[in-house]
Amino acid sequence: MKKLFQLTFKQFLSSVTPYLIIAMYVSVSFAYLVNALIDKQVHNDTVALAKSAEYEIRLKFETPSIALNSFVGALEKDSGRDYDSVKALVTSLGEQYPQCSAFYLAALDGFGSKDGTVVMSNGADTVSDKQKLEQFFAAPIAAKGNLYSSESQDTVTGKPVIAFTRAVYDQGSHRLIGVAGCYLMLDKLGESLQGLSGSDQESMNIVDANGVFLTHSDSSYVKTKNYFDVSPIGKKFKASQYLDGTERVLNEGGRYYGVRRIGVSPWSVVIEGPTSTFSGRSYSWMILINVVTLILIMLSIAYTTWYMGKVRAKERKVSERLVAETQNLAVSSKETAATAQDQSAAVKEIVATMEDNTALSEDISQKIKDVSGVANKTSGDVAEGVSFLEANVRQLHEIAETNQNTIDGIKALGDKINNIWDIVTLINSVADQAKIIAFNAELEASSAGEAGKNFHIVATEIRRLADGIIDGTKEIKEKINEIQQSSDNLVLASESGTDKIKSGVEGAKNLEARFASIRNASEVTATSAGDITTIIQQQAMASEQILVTLRQIASGVENFTGATEHISKASQTLKEIASELSERQAADGGEEEG
Repeated sequence: MKKLFQLTFKQFLSSVTPYLIIAMYVSVSFAYLVNALIDKQVHNDTVALAKSAEYEIRLKFETPSIALNSFVGALEKDSGRDYDSVKALVTSLGEQYPQCSAFYLAALDGFGSKDGTVVMSNGADTVSDKQKLEQFFAAPIAAKGNLYSSESQDTVTGKPVIAFTRAVYDQGSHRLIGVAGCYLMLDKLGESLQGLSGSDQESMNIVDANGVFLTHSDSSYVKTKNYFDVSPIGKKFKASQYLDGTERVLNEGGRYYGVRRIGVSPWSVVIEGPTSTFSGRSYSWMILINVVTLILIMLSIAYTTWYMGKVRAKERKVSERLVAETQNLAVSSKETAATAQDQSAAVKEIVATMEDNTALSEDISQKIKDVSGVANKTSGDVAEGVSFLEANVRQLHEIAETNQNTIDGIKALGDKINNIWDIVTLINSVADQAKIIAFNAELEASSAGEAGKNFHIVATEIRRLADGIIDGTKEIKEKINEIQQSSDNLVLASESGTDKIKSGVEGAKNLEARFASIRNASEVTATSAGDITTIIQQQAMASEQILVTLRQIASGVENFTGATEHISKASQTLKEIASELSERQAADGGEEEG
């Protein structure tokens, strides 16, 4: 047992805590699940029980009411009804339906007598005043032949009953004969409900709209006490809230409650009982599972404790070997650190030499870059001049083409002016003829006297118009002559300019050829300078790469030196830890022996 419990309190606590957390989680989760299942079972069972109770009660209600309706139908069809036949009917019904204390007929005409007669199946026949019977059965009579139900007391036993009544009318004359009815004993309903209950601790009763008991195992509660005064649910609900026709199932304070309206009646079935009726077995299973879980956890703790004891024994052996190895490691680390420092100094000298060589290569490369830049600039300027000359030549060609197009246009204009001459000549010919016609018209108008006066005015205006046209054509001829002279002069000037443009184009072409030669020479110079620059740059990059490599070597040596120093320090620290661990193991061993 000593070896089984070789752990300190902290070690024992750290090994036990996770199992305790798991156990608590499993217990709480299972308890929550069990409670949820219990709530579901309570709800389902209570709803099913309420439905069964409603069905049983409606069955108890409906069978007497059906029998009563059949009884009334027989009375209304039988025109020769007498006391004996009615007595036989009610007696037979009373025997067939033992849940009813009595069937009866209150005949208002008393079978021919002045007073009314009440014929009952239990033999308690009475004779009463007709007016009193009408007052007593005023509500069923007002129902106009419909079934009427109410809470009442049996006339013989005095027990609470539900009275079903219906007015009876003669089928032929529709005259009110009387009132038929039966008494359904509430204690019989209570016995039916108790038979449905699944537990002695569960109560199931019928209450009216105000919560007053209509059935109860204690008969003194019927029609005397209110359900909400004796049940804990009364602290949360009032009768108007709880009995509003809504089906409810509640689980509160360790008890379950259920309510369901009975059809369209004002009565409801109320159910209640302790939830332990459903939860007893579930809680037993929960306790069993928790106990099994606790046992498994205790076994796991014992195994963990035993296993950790074995681990500690191995730790002692490992710590002893660790002390020896760390001593050897510390000595080797010191020797390695000395060698690394010597190598680091040698690499630093090589790096300094390569840095000077790299600086010189970079200076040469910069000078070559400057020369290459000047050559590239010259080549660019020449190329730009050549492009300008090419553009100038293109513009001169365009000007020559435009000038030629202008000359062609002016010549075409001259041809069109000649055509205008012909048109003007034709206009003059027409105007002369119009003038002659107008003159002849004037002569005819003069000879016509007063009748040709207006025509004479028109002929005069036509002649004036013809004179105006002739004068206008003269001016047009003068303008055409001026335009023709100007176009001829413009043609001569344009042809002279065309010759000069052609001369300029030839000169520009010669200049373009010379610039092209200069550009080729500058491009060769720039290319050569670029090649030299590339070679120098490659050399500089090679030197830089070598320098980078040497720096990396130097950095690596420095890191190696630092790492070696850290290893040496770590070895020393590890040695101290191993010694402390060994001393602690020894101290623990001494305590165990003590």
